[in-house]
Formats: sequence, structure tokens, C-alpha cells
Amino acid sequence: MAEALQKKLQSELEKYKQMQKDVSKSMSVRQKLEAQLTENNIVKEELDLMESSNTVYKLIGPVLVKQDLEEAKATVAKRLEYINGEIQRYEALLKEMEKKSEQHREVLSSLQQEYQKATGRAVAKV
Repeated sequence: MAEALQKKLQSELEKYKQMQKDVSKSMSVRQKLEAQLTENNIVKEELDLMESSNTVYKLIGPVLVKQDLEEAKATVAKRLEYINGEIQRYEALLKEMEKKSEQHREVLSSLQQEYQKATGRAVAKV
């Protein structure tokens, strides 16, 4: 019985470790999105300071291409909208992962207690 509990405990521990890795990856992606959001907000502020007579260039590969100011503003606004949506999606995902992680912790704790009881009884019987 103790061996079966030990295998189950090991299996749950592996699931928990994988969950923690997934949480870590998701947090990393969210941080990158936050950095992109900050960068795009700065670009938006700079574009808002420009007048329609100013020239805007867009970097496409190694080439700078002329772009209409309004088109540039629209592109940045769409990008900000997308990034904000992704951040919200990752926040929801992280909350869900935290709930699952907590459930795994509880299962691990109860399995550990069962295992300790089983091995404690086995030692007492010997």
C-alpha cells in the first residue's frame, strides 16, 4: 500500500512541478507584454505630439518607409488594444493556474500525510 501511495505522490508531485513551470512561462510572457505596452504607449505619446505636416517613417526590415501620420496612429492604437487584450487573457490564465496549483498543493499535502501514516504503521508493525 505504501508503494502505491508513493507512486501516486510522485505522480502528483510531477504534475505540480509542471504546473509551476507553466505558471512561470505565463508570467514571463505577461512581463514581455507589459514591456511592449509601455513601449507602445511611449510611441503613442510621441505620435500625439506630432503635427500632420511632420513626416513619419516605419521600419520594415532594414528599410525606413514613409507612413501617413493617421495610419501610424491607427496602427499603434490597434497594437495597444491587442496587447491589452493579451494581458487580460494572461491574467485570467494565471488566476486559473494559481487555483489549480493550490488544489495540487492540497492533494500533495493529503497524500503526504497518508504516506506518512502508512509508513508509520508499517514500521510499528515490524
